[in-house]
Amino acid sequence: MARATFGGGCFWCVEAAFEQLEGVESATSGYAGGDTENPSYREVCTGRTGHAEVVQLEYDPGTVGYDTLLEVFFTIHNPTTRDREGPDVGSQYRSAIYAHDEDQLERAKAFVEALEAEEAYEDPIVTEIEPLETFYEAEQKHQNYFEKNPNDAYCSMHAAPKMEKVRERFEKQSA
Repeated sequence: MARATFGGGCFWCVEAAFEQLEGVESATSGYAGGDTENPSYREVCTGRTGHAEVVQLEYDPGTVGYDTLLEVFFTIHNPTTRDREGPDVGSQYRSAIYAHDEDQLERAKAFVEALEAEEAYEDPIVTEIEPLETFYEAEQKHQNYFEKNPNDAYCSMHAAPKMEKVRERFEKQSA
């Protein structure tokens, strides 16, 4: 098993989208990139801890590769808006890739460079790419949130369309 950590807005949406992929064994919502030890959701929501809402994946690289995870990540969120994803605004919703090793760091940078070279987006990509220092697991009520709350209005409006994108675009890799 390998791990990858991504921040692309609300972790409920990112978690639900990645869980669609075959080879992703688990997706855990949490916090990374900040200065406060063991932050709570309330603290992170203030924007003062420096953390981003992220999802840490455990995946089987023999089934789904890191490059596919990067492709999914850049499909399910807008990497060109700083500190914002859809209706969610604040540094905790920034686009970020937290690499677990030097290989992930270099592959993520190369992936973004390729997207920029092909002008995949009208605006520049603002995704932060840095080594993962510490991952803090979010409170239990945030884990598998979409699965537990499929009729939640926020999930219906924001998570469900991301899940559909993954199912449509990555059908062969979807579970």
